[in-house]
Amino acid sequence: MYWADELASTVDGPQVVNDSKTPSGTVHVGSLRGPVILDVIARALRDRGVPTTLLYGVDDMDPMDAQALLTPDAVEREMGRPLSRVADQVGDCHASYARHHAQIFIDIFDGLGIRPDRYYWMSDIYPSGALDPFIRTALDRAEVVRDLYRRISRVERPAGWLPISVVCHTCGKVGTTLARDWDGATVAFECVPDYVTWASGCGTIGRIAPFGGAAKLPWNLEWAAQWSLFGVTIEPCGKDLATAGGSRDRSDALAREVFDREPPRNLAYEFLNIGGRKMSTSKGRGAAAHEIAEVLPPEQLRLLFLRPRPNQVIEFDPDGTDAVPRVFDEFDRLAGAAAGREVKGELPADADRIFRYALLDPSADVAAEASRYRPAFAHLALLAQIPGVDVAGRVTAEKGTELSVEERRILEERLAAVAGWLDSYAPERARIEIRRDALPAEAAALGEDQRAWLGALARAAEETPPASGDAWQALIFAVAEAAALPAGRAFGALYVAFLGRTNGPRAGWLLASLEADFVVDRLRAAAGWRDRPGGNDGAAGGRDTTEAVG
Repeated sequence: MYWADELASTVDGPQVVNDSKTPSGTVHVGSLRGPVILDVIARALRDRGVPTTLLYGVDDMDPMDAQALLTPDAVEREMGRPLSRVADQVGDCHASYARHHAQIFIDIFDGLGIRPDRYYWMSDIYPSGALDPFIRTALDRAEVVRDLYRRISRVERPAGWLPISVVCHTCGKVGTTLARDWDGATVAFECVPDYVTWASGCGTIGRIAPFGGAAKLPWNLEWAAQWSLFGVTIEPCGKDLATAGGSRDRSDALAREVFDREPPRNLAYEFLNIGGRKMSTSKGRGAAAHEIAEVLPPEQLRLLFLRPRPNQVIEFDPDGTDAVPRVFDEFDRLAGAAAGREVKGELPADADRIFRYALLDPSADVAAEASRYRPAFAHLALLAQIPGVDVAGRVTAEKGTELSVEERRILEERLAAVAGWLDSYAPERARIEIRRDALPAEAAALGEDQRAWLGALARAAEETPPASGDAWQALIFAVAEAAALPAGRAFGALYVAFLGRTNGPRAGWLLASLEADFVVDRLRAAAGWRDRPGGNDGAAGGRDTTEAVG
């Protein structure tokens, strides 16, 4: 069974699935793993007929703190203030810094087929008074809270410390205040200048009733209070929060011993690594979720997170690699398997469920979706770079019948992704400029064995014209094997003949993107270079510096 179906088979009664995010800066693409996992859990539960509510919250009463300092869009002068009360530094009509960054992230959800039944903002929840009973309970049981921090995480709080952060009425900061002396109605507080290293308090001293938005619970207590307030039964979290003695352990214990309720079921999930490094900020190209969403369409972006199990690390580095095309290829393989077509390579045992959960519409006709014609990403990337090519016409001809409305949408979506990939992420070998006017001068360096192979490939292609990139690829390998020519020298000769360099994109798809007559003529021209005036037979071609891209 697929992991989400396994989980769904073990629950009883109505379920509330929840997640939340602190909008402390530009949200990186790895943060989408949680929302996608939640959506799939909700779909699996509903498939089994389990009444399910999906919630997503924004923890925007958290202070702008040291974590925000890691992001290039942090507003340092606002450190310590609630994120909901920091002005939108971009000035694009959002009510706050939090609303700006959270909304950019949330706007991706609908396009990904993630549609929570309710969004909530903690800056709305606190003023409503909904958390007042939990604030009172936490203050009444402050000694229990201090003991739990000490016992679970070995964190010592100072004598008299209270689990509440007052919003200073002088400077508006919440990350710099220390509360003491709960009398059942008010707390004494001080806005301490050096309470934290990343913000400076103003020194205000006073008493205040910590209700109705005048104060907030520490994050672990707030998390546990949310579970009770919303009746949460399932809430996955990232592995960093689920370490022994970490945030999840503290909140679980607080739920049981302070708020007298069993914590929701956890499903810890691993990170998404970019270039082998965990993503934690918006540093660098390719990190921002909204930027990746412009290159990976929704179904492929869902697949990126759904193909591995939650406890497996996802390695994804779009910059200068074939990572983006590989996601498309994997989606097309799963679609082919779901449609009953034979596909290359090993498939996961639960391939049909992965494909279904990758679709945006949970009620979609899987067979109909799987049978749609989807041109390969690499092939489109080649066609898009050849001047004068009618891409839609070429794709229609390759399919053999007119594209449906949905297939035209898929083509347009993929061409947009191709443009984004070529513009921002594609490696140099994927970028092409076909030397149409004349055989590249670099062909002078081809060896006799390479020229003979190119001639043999021209003859074979003329006798049995390959109909696709895969067919070209098979023919290239077959002719090279018959000639006992190493793959590196064979592919290198092809790239030189058409691109004037020794490497390039998948050779089969490159040739399939060009007119058949042009390909054969160019192969013959390269094979006959020694007969051209002033030509060089390339006898020095024995050194293999080519890249076997096959």
